[in-house]
Amino acid sequence: MKGTDIRVTSGLISIAIVLLLWFAVPPPQGVTENAWHLLALFIGTVVAIIGKAMPIGAIAILAITSVALTGVTNDSPSGAIKDALSGFSNSLIWLIGIAIIISRGLAKTGLGNRIGYNFISFFGKKTIGIGYALALSELVIAPVTPSNTARGGAIIHPIMKSIATSFGSSPEEGTSRKIGHYLALVSYHINPITSAMFITATAPNPLIVKLIADATGANISITWSTWALAALVPGLLCIALVPLVVYAIYPPEVKSTPDAKTYAESKLTEMGPMSYGEKIMVGVFAMLLILWAGVPAMILGADYAVNTTAVAFLGLSVLLVTGVLSWDDVLKEKSAWDTVVWFSALVMMATFLNKLGLVTWFSTLVESNIAQLGFDWIVSAIILVAVYFYAHYFFASTTAHITAMFAAFYAAGLALGAPPLFLGLLLAGASSLMMSLTHYATGTSPIVFGSGYVSLKDWWVMGLIMSVINLSVWGIIGGLWWKALGYW
Repeated sequence: MKGTDIRVTSGLISIAIVLLLWFAVPPPQGVTENAWHLLALFIGTVVAIIGKAMPIGAIAILAITSVALTGVTNDSPSGAIKDALSGFSNSLIWLIGIAIIISRGLAKTGLGNRIGYNFISFFGKKTIGIGYALALSELVIAPVTPSNTARGGAIIHPIMKSIATSFGSSPEEGTSRKIGHYLALVSYHINPITSAMFITATAPNPLIVKLIADATGANISITWSTWALAALVPGLLCIALVPLVVYAIYPPEVKSTPDAKTYAESKLTEMGPMSYGEKIMVGVFAMLLILWAGVPAMILGADYAVNTTAVAFLGLSVLLVTGVLSWDDVLKEKSAWDTVVWFSALVMMATFLNKLGLVTWFSTLVESNIAQLGFDWIVSAIILVAVYFYAHYFFASTTAHITAMFAAFYAAGLALGAPPLFLGLLLAGASSLMMSLTHYATGTSPIVFGSGYVSLKDWWVMGLIMSVINLSVWGIIGGLWWKALGYW
């Protein structure tokens, strides 16, 4: 629709799917009418998100409204609206929202840029060294930047572009292959890996934690420290491989970059000494990591354990009291409030699909089809994860993909005999690593691809290669690491 952010065709398709499933397709055997109607609303919502019929927050409002008015979860109107709004009471949603606001401080104070230029000044004598510098910068800021798009697109990508430009490498001049092509691919492919390493590194991760807890009756509740420790070894190995693999397949024309160190140092000189705001951000950053990792509880006992979301609120409170962030900054962080809204709607729908038995029904369907192949749980899990992972070629949103498929595939894997925590960690890693596949896989990809340094063919080739490497590392090395930790 002209002058608006509404795509009429996509919207009509999603509405048509809802009406078709609601009125023309009867519920399968073993599925209640309410469960089937909620599934119709859910599929319509996911299709609208994939087709970008409206901004995802607006779609979420329509989903909440539909659940409240149709009464698919509750016959009572007051009960239905309570159900529709129940997602807003989920603490993990607020963890991500508050962490996004905290990450605003990285950009406002310039600390994110300082971290990047410091790594480049240290590693920047060779092109591959710049690749590792960008990778380490991503890794350092990942735990407190739940928007992988903000991290990869708004902090790391501008640094990468400025370095490439300083070497005369630009798409406009046809000199991308000098260094920009290489750095763009490296910086992008690090983004999915760091997203997989921390619960707070990308917005959908807490949704995965909730879906795993729901599927296991809360027997498995993955904490921040459990996730971070599990992802440590496979994550660091994948990060170490990316600059080397890209270098082997698409070597840059410029391999020695002594000027990069000088350029980074000049940028740091331009920034001057660390500001008051940057010092506070470093302190808050350290505090968050120590408390999220459960260090006080480890040293002093369980009485000193602090809730992960409460820690995020503490960090934001410190930034507000010290004046590093103002309340106006909080109000202006649209992505945080947007995330809270759409996240709440999707969590609510996923929760009630589980409660109404839809997830069990669908997972049984998936499990029975794989079981017919006669493989043991290891091969069955590989098939399950591979189908889940490569289905992302058909998604432009990790959130939509995870919401649509994770719970059913996880439940199917459990039914096939896979160890619950092993399967949960493998699917959780795959849920971020699948961002590597296409130029529309997540919010960061169109930003980096749109800069023009990498052709569509090179992007897809590199994406496929890295997908195989990352999945192999996460499944084999990660699996052995989790075995050593006693997770399965």
